[in-house]
Amino acid sequence: MPTTAPARPIWSPVDRYRHSLWLLTVRDLRVRYSTSVLGYFWSILDPLVMAAIYWFVFTQVFDRTVGQQPYIVFLLTALLPWMWFNGAIGDCTRAFLREARLIRSTKIPRTIWVNRLVLSKGIEFLASIPVLALFAILFGAPLYWEAVFFPLAIVIQFVLTIGLGLIIAPLVVFFRDLERAIKLILRFLFYASPIIYGLPDLRDLGLEQLAAFNPLAGIFSLYRGAFFPDQLDWFAVVVSAAMSLVILGLGMLVFRRTERSVLKEI
Repeated sequence: MPTTAPARPIWSPVDRYRHSLWLLTVRDLRVRYSTSVLGYFWSILDPLVMAAIYWFVFTQVFDRTVGQQPYIVFLLTALLPWMWFNGAIGDCTRAFLREARLIRSTKIPRTIWVNRLVLSKGIEFLASIPVLALFAILFGAPLYWEAVFFPLAIVIQFVLTIGLGLIIAPLVVFFRDLERAIKLILRFLFYASPIIYGLPDLRDLGLEQLAAFNPLAGIFSLYRGAFFPDQLDWFAVVVSAAMSLVILGLGMLVFRRTERSVLKEI
């Protein structure tokens, strides 16, 4: 009897997009760590070194009056997601310039070239969570029920980072100095965000409500709530969620308006 060839699966545009996004993300991770001896440990070494420095400065050199004990866990709950945000935004400044030929020669949606950077850095962040758990155990930081909001923080940060990436990536193509400006802004944003301190530490200065309009403030508040419930500020969380959605919408608009011009420029 004649045999019939098995039917090929029919993929929807969404399925093709997800497949392409995952392939490019895996490729990024393999390229990043294939020539590295330490591999995964490089993704957590930077925040650990930074946490150790700030821990030493604020607990051993100065009389620390910010944050909560154990301070090393307090730092890591914000430093680890900051490294995701900082690394993804930094990479987005070169999203179209680094692989211009490949972008021009393929027909996959160009938003993938931004989203894969955010996703790859997000995977690195998820891989660093066991390190946070280890330090929490070693230093006796109890886990509270507010840990159920941890995934919500990840979702809001993902939305925020993609939105900013969709704005920054095409604009850098036209304004090359913007790449250096973004680095300066990120450096300022590190100290303007509740990383080495918490939102409650700004209460006496009357800056707590103002600081809540930094979209990272509510996100870090959600992360910290898992170990420090007093740090969870729902006003800041709502502001962060709303601003992230607005920034995502603005990012999609900017990207659509500039996509054709970007392809001509690169």
